[in-house]
Amino acid sequence: EQDYRTLRLDSLRYDSPTLEHLPDMARNQGYSVEIEEEDVTSGIELPGTWDDYLMVLNKKDRHELRRKLRRMDAQTDWKWYSVTDPAQAAERLGEFISLMRQSRPDKDEFMTPEREGFFHNVTQRMAELGQLQLYFLEMEGKAVATSLCFDYSGSRLLYNSGYDPEYGYYSVGLLLNAMCLKDAIDQGLTYFDFLRGPEPYKAHLGGEQRNLYKMVVKKN
Repeated sequence: EQDYRTLRLDSLRYDSPTLEHLPDMARNQGYSVEIEEEDVTSGIELPGTWDDYLMVLNKKDRHELRRKLRRMDAQTDWKWYSVTDPAQAAERLGEFISLMRQSRPDKDEFMTPEREGFFHNVTQRMAELGQLQLYFLEMEGKAVATSLCFDYSGSRLLYNSGYDPEYGYYSVGLLLNAMCLKDAIDQGLTYFDFLRGPEPYKAHLGGEQRNLYKMVVKKN
């Protein structure tokens, strides 16, 4: 019989039953409990229509999103779409990884061969389950932004994304994520989860930020 003296739980949501009930249960049994903020997560309850969603945004963010969309329509030939078929997703994932690498140095460093293999495996499996949405935004026939989303239990989860910095003037990354959100509304989903991280674009798209916590339970 092994004697475990420490239990560490990471990335507990603010509304986690574990976070609510375990501390008192553990302390009542003589254990010490430490809780600290670890990171943040963001999400938004989706209204029934795109127009209703725009009205949820604050005035500045709503104006900026509309302005960016008008600029794209006026100055470029652009389109966005989602890949869901397992075979097509396998063919296109290399483009996703390339755009993800280009978008930020830390994402390039993050994408080790092992993680690249993980992305291939999880994307294939989620496509087989019918829960994959691999989005691309094209300008003049070239993919310049991409977003990897998963649909689960009425929610769309934005897992990761990337874009070509040469097209940063057009805010292609933000606009594609906005289109992912619009598509979720059109499909009748009720929540858009930006997942962990404090990136400013999440707030600009209406994400409400909540804390994630780390809990450590120790045997005294």
